Amino acid sequence: MSSEKYSIGVDFGTLSARAVIVNVKTGEELATADSRYRHGVLDKFLPDGKTIVPPNWALQYTGDYLNAISEVIPLVINKAGISADDVIGLGTDFTGSTIAPIDADGIPLCMKEEFKNNPHAYVKLWKHHGAQQEALGITRIAKERKESFLQRYGGMISSEMMLPKIWQTLNEAPEIYQAADRFIEMCDWITLYLTGKERRSACAAGYRALWDKLEGYPSEKFFRALDLRLENVVDEKLGRDVYAVGSKAGELTAAAARITGLNTGTAIAVGIIDAHAGLPGVGITEPGRLVMIMGTSGCDLILDVERKDVPGIFGVVTDGIIPGYFSYEAGQTGLGDIYQWAIDNCVSETYYKEAERRNLSIFQLMNDKAAVLAPGESGLLALDWWNGNRSVLMDFDLSGLMVGYTLSTKPEEIYRALLEATAFGKRKIIENYLEYGIQINEIIAAGGIPDRNPLLMQIFADVLEKEIKITNSQHSTALGAAILGAVAAGEGCGGYSTIREAAKSMAKNKTKSIRPIPENSVVYNKLYNEYLVLHDYFRRGGNDVMKRIRKIRNDVK
Repeated sequence: MSSEKYSIGVDFGTLSARAVIVNVKTGEELATADSRYRHGVLDKFLPDGKTIVPPNWALQYTGDYLNAISEVIPLVINKAGISADDVIGLGTDFTGSTIAPIDADGIPLCMKEEFKNNPHAYVKLWKHHGAQQEALGITRIAKERKESFLQRYGGMISSEMMLPKIWQTLNEAPEIYQAADRFIEMCDWITLYLTGKERRSACAAGYRALWDKLEGYPSEKFFRALDLRLENVVDEKLGRDVYAVGSKAGELTAAAARITGLNTGTAIAVGIIDAHAGLPGVGITEPGRLVMIMGTSGCDLILDVERKDVPGIFGVVTDGIIPGYFSYEAGQTGLGDIYQWAIDNCVSETYYKEAERRNLSIFQLMNDKAAVLAPGESGLLALDWWNGNRSVLMDFDLSGLMVGYTLSTKPEEIYRALLEATAFGKRKIIENYLEYGIQINEIIAAGGIPDRNPLLMQIFADVLEKEIKITNSQHSTALGAAILGAVAAGEGCGGYSTIREAAKSMAKNKTKSIRPIPENSVVYNKLYNEYLVLHDYFRRGGNDVMKRIRKIRNDVK
């Protein structure tokens, strides 16, 4: 047994799970590993290849998570060349709200033979927007009843949250609702699987399930007003026990030890939403520093000493991430997803051949070509609503838009316009924070994208007219989970007693700095003003054509 101690963090993202093993005292990342989900996102068919998944749905299969964790943990231990005896803790983070119905033994219904062909038995991924009508209904009734919780979520409930997805299941598949002993966030289910104990996270409950540390869940009267069948949904399908981020969920069971290669009894942390783990991962434990987690989607997190009502945010939770602070969340439903769409659908074969000839990836080629363009040169302007809008409009019936096409428009111009659109959307979020009194002294970028795409980060700096600092870890969320694992282990086992102490030693601080180019910002200010015109026209009373054509599409399908 070595004198050095280690913690492992596993980040369950949209398409894959990645693990990092970290020296508890120095923060050195010894090894990382990644495992793509075999079934990916189920948005067309269930795993049988026959059962159709409806429009606006996004599902996953829980077996993919188990396969991933059985691969990445043994792999990082092996790559690091250490003994499992020296791993003191394991933390996990998960996309959210990503939920599934489970039976009394904790088995997801999609893994049971009798339900494998029912879409509602599967995991409803964070970007499942099939519950939009339920979300609108919850918002409407909460406004009518003047429910205080609504202001904690920016005045509107999102279809990406837990309750709309549960209500959709009840409305469309009551047999699944009845068969479910509980509905559970995947960040809580994975800890249940590892420990045998159900420990619902205050982070997930607060941001995704309308729970508050002081007020608890909304009242039975509110749920009854929604639907008589939901009156006792908290007690019947959720449970009221909620556990703080950084606390210990339990210890690794013998069964889970066999598939992970860790020792029975290893400390397991209470789960956390993936982006939220990024705050401790980059060492943010105090107010005033905005963290942009940039991956498949975007999440913008900041701490404050008081709770303010900020319209259009995704949530503000007491002790939601770091104890002692109000943690604010806003974000975008698409970043990497939008860029990938452009690559998959707007690039011709000649570009792929050029990339192969130059020994570049297609992303590298597109970035090279887009970097040659000056701001405004393409004549294109886009809205970043390819997957709806999370902040500040909270409307998932919105869709993408690009204006300015001509017969000479090139793929790299489309690609760059989409990079710029996401930067404009980010500026709208930041201006909204500032307008309602959230102080932002520093902007830090983390996640899978910032270190890999300098063009994008320069565009963001130019559009925001702010310096952006980039962390020196591509695995900030997994690192944050590892930090929580070290806290769950505690000082007696070589870990830490608080998140602040652990982050101080283990977190990765920013190393790169991107500053705005003034002449670029001049052009982008003009384009941003036009972006705001489109933003308001297509959502704030000008024209609901996006919703009308979506309804036509859904009716046809």
